[in-house]
Amino acid sequence: MPFLLRLIVFFYVWGIFTAQGQKEEESTEEVKIEVLHRPENCSKTSKKGDLLNAHYDGFLAKDGSKFYCSRTQNEGHPKWFVLGVGQVIKGLDIAMMDMCPGEKRKVIIPPSFAYGKEGYAEGKIPPDATLIFEIELYAVTKGPRSIETFKQIDTDNDRQLSKTEMTKLRSREIKLFVPRPHSEYMTKTRFKT
Repeated sequence: MPFLLRLIVFFYVWGIFTAQGQKEEESTEEVKIEVLHRPENCSKTSKKGDLLNAHYDGFLAKDGSKFYCSRTQNEGHPKWFVLGVGQVIKGLDIAMMDMCPGEKRKVIIPPSFAYGKEGYAEGKIPPDATLIFEIELYAVTKGPRSIETFKQIDTDNDRQLSKTEMTKLRSREIKLFVPRPHSEYMTKTRFKT
């Protein structure tokens, strides 16, 4: 009996230490941020809920292969998205907090803040892949007032704001505050294609 009791206690204690070790491993994973360039004059930084406009390139950490380039997607236009609401992977939401317009960063995102054990894009991003992104932020504006407002702006329901959707939004806002003849002129001159 004493042997069986010691064996049970041993496995119980071993289980506690093993579980603590796993928790420590998981908690040490973090998004690593390297600021490559930060403008001298930075009057506004990004925060959750802001509407951001940025270019970013994604690479696999294991071999450096590029899996995404915003310059070749979306007709070469920077991506618009709301920060902190899940429109991009969690690691990018974290990495782009407190950025200035004009700032460039290189970030390393562990799998737990990227695509995890599932991977993504039909094998382009394998399971448990650590990702590297090079980010250039162009604009930080006050984001949609609520998720419902965002859903109204995101007319194609892809959880991202395209140039067309932004043009429609600006056009509607201009019509509210500017007499009609001027709003058409401003829309045409502001959003040249």
